Amino acid sequence: FSDCFNTLPLAAIIDDKIFCTHGGLSPNFKNPQQIMKYMRPMDIPDAGLLCDLLWSDPEPGLKGWTDNDRGVSYMFGSDVVMKFLRENDLNLICRAHQVVEDGYEFFANRHLVTIFSAPNYCGIHPNA
Repeated sequence: FSDCFNTLPLAAIIDDKIFCTHGGLSPNFKNPQQIMKYMRPMDIPDAGLLCDLLWSDPEPGLKGWTDNDRGVSYMFGSDVVMKFLRENDLNLICRAHQVVEDGYEFFANRHLVTIFSAPNYCGIHPNA
């Protein structure tokens, strides 16, 4: 079953303006075209661009980058979001990966949205 995840796209762009990925950004990620060089299926490495697209997280109040409290990838600030969007002529980053109270949560002045639609996640989060 888990092998099917190795075939899924790492990211998508909707209507040339919305960048979608599971986790977030990477300090190694400057342009969505970088993703095109990776052929699926493939295992995701423990560090680097592909890992970060799946496991990085936005962090309120942070400027730039720092190691992620989860022990893998990074956390990034709203300044990172705004720079990435500006440099790539995008309007929004849409991601998942974190439980959020109301099923969705904005970050960086509504330029990043986290969507988490698993109801009653782990039996403890009434989030959807």
